[in-house]
Amino acid sequence: MSPRARVFLLVGLAAAVASAIVVVGVLATRSNVPTVKPRPGSPPLALDLGLRTDPEARALRNAETLYDRDRQAGRAGTIFARYRSLEAQVGAAIASWPGGTLRRLQELASQHPRSALVAFHLGLALYWSRHEAEAAQAWRAAERLQPDSLYAVRAADFLHPGFAPGLPAFVPSFPPPTRIGGLTPERQVEALAQDARRGGAHAKLLYGVALQRLDRPRSAERQFAAAAREAPSDPEARVAAAVGLFDKANPSRAFSRLGPLVRVFPQAQTVRFHLGLLLLWMGQVNQSRAELRQARDEAPKTALGRQAAQYLAVLGKVGTR
Repeated sequence: MSPRARVFLLVGLAAAVASAIVVVGVLATRSNVPTVKPRPGSPPLALDLGLRTDPEARALRNAETLYDRDRQAGRAGTIFARYRSLEAQVGAAIASWPGGTLRRLQELASQHPRSALVAFHLGLALYWSRHEAEAAQAWRAAERLQPDSLYAVRAADFLHPGFAPGLPAFVPSFPPPTRIGGLTPERQVEALAQDARRGGAHAKLLYGVALQRLDRPRSAERQFAAAAREAPSDPEARVAAAVGLFDKANPSRAFSRLGPLVRVFPQAQTVRFHLGLLLLWMGQVNQSRAELRQARDEAPKTALGRQAAQYLAVLGKVGTR
């Protein structure tokens, strides 16, 4: 990339973040939101604690589980109140629903205008308060502020409810190194990152999959793209690079790269399998079924063939769209 192009790219990213901060700031300072009857139940909670295993992280995960189970403040609120991290404050605000939740999240948004964690949960509180337009603004802000985060992924779920939740993950046809099997999750990710830095398309693909599972879609996309540059004749690398581009706001980014690979790699099972997977994510059941069936029939005993068969078994129990 030329210096001039790089400057424009950075300016564009800065403008996107700045606009997100403005949106969150406006939502945080509004005092004239009309009162309406809240939605039934209470908003969900999603805390991105990564692979942390420290005492606070364990406590917050426990509180999140308790809240998800009964959606009452109770024990969850008590645990959140013990800590002062931003995750704990957001958890406490959501767990107290509806008593002061929206007001507290507006305060946190004012104090932390660059936080996707706060913007996403402010969107939830607004949505459950039946302020749909403002909720969508907050979720879009969360996407722009920290696109490489769980909060951006979850915001997209609410902005595009016609899609399956989360993002489709690339499924490699090869296993990870056996030497990482006995490691802790944190050590596994470290080992995969080291392998990716040493080089090799398949090492980058495995690290990219790990990043996807950690809800780091942009980081995963970069690993997949690097793998494709390193091994342009490898169908797995090319398919992963396409899958990494999947965006609910613009699915054509992924399909425009993945579709042509049917002709480039006509014998590669991974192409049909991932076409079926992306179509399934979009709710296109009939088309997904056709691609997955073809992927399964190409090699039914492979890992991808067996997984395609599992998807088809589930699709056999649902309707069409």
